[in-house]
Amino acid sequence: MDFNGPEPLARISRRRLIGVASGLTAFAGADFAAGNALAATKKVAQTAAGYQPMPKGAAQCDKCRLWQPPAACQLVAGAISPSGWCNLYAPK
Repeated sequence: MDFNGPEPLARISRRRLIGVASGLTAFAGADFAAGNALAATKKVAQTAAGYQPMPKGAAQCDKCRLWQPPAACQLVAGAISPSGWCNLYAPK
């Protein structure tokens, strides 16, 4: 993969992003068990996660296990709408 372009994250495939997110989730779980609660985990940009401020059908952020009230996500950076959605959605 060539990372010399202006937006290398735009070229990451959805499959690769989901794989990375799964790895981050497993790492975060181990980190939480150790008492560090995601301290070493970096969040993914909203564009890389395919975030949108509206739901996708019945799927929305506040129904996701990664949701952190009132407006955050464990894996996606920035302010997150409770009725938003992204490609990392994992139902509760």
